[in-house]
Amino acid sequence: MVERALLVRFYFDPREATESESLLEELGELVKTLAIEVVESVLPRCREMHKKFLCGTGKAAEIAELARAHECDVIVIDNGLAPSQQREWEKLADLCVIDREEVILDIFARRAQTKEARLQVELARMQYALPRLARMWGHLDRESAGSGGGASGGASRGMGEKQIEVDRRLANMSIDRCKRELEGVRKQRKTQRKEREKYETPHAAIVGYTNAGKSSLLNILSGADVMAKDMLFATLDTTTRRIDLPDGQPLLITDTVGFVRNLPHRLVEAFKATLEEAVLADFLIHVLDAQAPEVERFHDTTLEVLKELGAEEKQVITVLNKIDLVTDPEALAVLDRKFPGALHISAVTGLGMEDLRQACCGVLADRVRRRDYRIPQHRADLVGLLHREAKVLSTDYDGDDILVRAVVPPTIAGRLEAFATLPSA
Repeated sequence: MVERALLVRFYFDPREATESESLLEELGELVKTLAIEVVESVLPRCREMHKKFLCGTGKAAEIAELARAHECDVIVIDNGLAPSQQREWEKLADLCVIDREEVILDIFARRAQTKEARLQVELARMQYALPRLARMWGHLDRESAGSGGGASGGASRGMGEKQIEVDRRLANMSIDRCKRELEGVRKQRKTQRKEREKYETPHAAIVGYTNAGKSSLLNILSGADVMAKDMLFATLDTTTRRIDLPDGQPLLITDTVGFVRNLPHRLVEAFKATLEEAVLADFLIHVLDAQAPEVERFHDTTLEVLKELGAEEKQVITVLNKIDLVTDPEALAVLDRKFPGALHISAVTGLGMEDLRQACCGVLADRVRRRDYRIPQHRADLVGLLHREAKVLSTDYDGDDILVRAVVPPTIAGRLEAFATLPSA
């Protein structure tokens, strides 16, 4: 069982020192999420990048010795490792050596709840592992080296090579199966979206850096009970809830998986079925952690991922969450300068929720059709239609007529136009 870790990040440009230190701290949070103790973190600067270990051989030997001195089970290198570099590190240290991508994959594997999320994680893990299969069979080469004869050594290597080919074929078959099943999930989601679109219910997606408070925001807006904890990647599965805006218009809000810096590209690809909620939403609610020292960098990271997904042109409501924890007036002024127009909210205390709801109304103002209708009682079918497919605000009676005020989607507005009594609001 892996219990103790040494964390390492190499940087090659002095201008990268501050950001590299921050990334190393973030790696520590990720590793702690796996319940692994971080015994020490090291941040070496290297003059140039080396092919074998990223750093020079002498520095690599120092790091391996430090890990052994601390009785570590694993060395976690924040920089991405090529399969050959991972093998060289493990050979040198005689320890398990992993990179940032493998840490994130392990977290995702533990947190995925729905079939869709589990498939996405399985696909990403297999794509990551495929070029590393030879690492699993390195013991065959070691056995053959001590076998005493070229013929027997060659036979052992041949067996290993054959096994690797079998494993690669099986892995590729599993990858193809995952892709097929995910395509089925996407089709199902497409059908569900068509149902939503049929009623033209507007849709917002909550996006932002991991641990910014997205799930907490969905909970307080909708009364949902989505898991919201102070940890990275507390939830991976999207949750959609319906709320009613102050103008009576319904709104679907979806919580999405959080982003991190250096999010592995294959994870962006594997999680497209989840993150596509951001692409297909009418607008985005971008949640920022107001107390985070690197809030500006987190903001930029989220925008970079959204651009990769093709969602950079969406209208965005930016909110500074946890604003109640920022007590320094100068710090608040700096935030307002960096993010002009951003709303101040707290998903814990409820501060700013009414402002956020009103902002959502503003984004959707051109879609609101509030109408008054006078409907004869013998046309109760139209009243039923309004209750099913519109937002009924009030119902009254005047003689043989039913007076209904409702927010009406365009799909049914035409069928009721003859009974409208006032122009659109």
